[in-house]
Amino acid sequence: MSGILQGLLASINAPAGPWLYAWGQNSLGQLGDGTVVNRSSPVQIGSETTWSQIAPGGSNYHAIAIKTDGTLWSWGRNLYGQLGDNTTIYRSSPIQVGALTTWSKVACGSVHTVAVKTDGTLWTWGRNGNGQLGDNSTASKSSPIQIGALTTWSTVAGGLFNTAAIKTDGTLWSWGRNLYGQLGDNTTIYKSSPIQVGALTNWSKVSCGSQHTAAVKTDGTIWTWGFNNFGQLGQNNITPKSSPVQVGGLTNWSQSAAGQYFTVAIKTDGTFWAWGYNYFGQLGDGTRVYRSSPIQVGALTTWSKVECGTRHTVSIKTDGTLWSWGQNIQGQLGDGTTVRRSSPIQVGSSSWASVACGATFTLAIED
Repeated sequence: MSGILQGLLASINAPAGPWLYAWGQNSLGQLGDGTVVNRSSPVQIGSETTWSQIAPGGSNYHAIAIKTDGTLWSWGRNLYGQLGDNTTIYRSSPIQVGALTTWSKVACGSVHTVAVKTDGTLWTWGRNGNGQLGDNSTASKSSPIQIGALTTWSTVAGGLFNTAAIKTDGTLWSWGRNLYGQLGDNTTIYKSSPIQVGALTNWSKVSCGSQHTAAVKTDGTIWTWGFNNFGQLGQNNITPKSSPVQVGGLTNWSQSAAGQYFTVAIKTDGTFWAWGYNYFGQLGDGTRVYRSSPIQVGALTTWSKVECGTRHTVSIKTDGTLWSWGQNIQGQLGDGTTVRRSSPIQVGSSSWASVACGATFTLAIED
């Protein structure tokens, strides 16, 4: 057999991506590589090539993922049952949650998890001290429980001790801790079951920070509410808001992500914007100056996807390259160092399909 033919057959038989990679803090196995060793550069997690969606926990210590076959997997800290495997045993490698193949979307809060199945039902598990599971109780759960009987849930997001979700009809719902109005219902009363935020039906995307929320509507406007101690609501002030307030008057916002006391967003023209807390350079504008209204990060128009950790930011460009900035003490930026960065630096040379951030670690799926 010729060398050319052998090479061709090898390329045909070689597994294709997407591969899962992780880096950053790993003290409780949250990277999923079978160790508790921190990594400052991306490490491949197993040899599976069927990863579809990833969701690290905001508390820094657990992660959940969905494969292309619809199965659900989890690893890391499990003190409150947030891995969903009906135990409180920590895992340093992915373990399957049940046997179902109908999981569609997943998000993690601090120490709880929320997911939607392909039938549109909503499920939660983990810590529930503030009612963040939405089952009208404050009892933690170590395996998935269904929230209500509706089959119209579409998008979910997890905050520090709260949860937000959008239904297929475009309505926005939230529950859990509400100390700073992060539920958006114009109160500061905690809710242990889903309550609707206003009456609008044009909500498209939602993200939860530590104690604030950001969302984009179908008309391209961006809205924020909750804690505002560092200007993370983008209102040019530090006054908290208990109901959604629009950020500026533009209608060309595409997506947003909320970290701890800061917010980042991408416009439809591919430009990148950030505001709020910036002590670690997590806004990416080359400074450590706090911003209470959106500022553009550089002049590029090629930003495509963005996610936030507690104090770091990671984004993918339209060419598939991955960039990160902010705090890096645990190697969460993935550049092989633990040096803080206040401007975007490229992570490796691969083409990336998706990325997600825990508090001090990062997960990404290679394209």
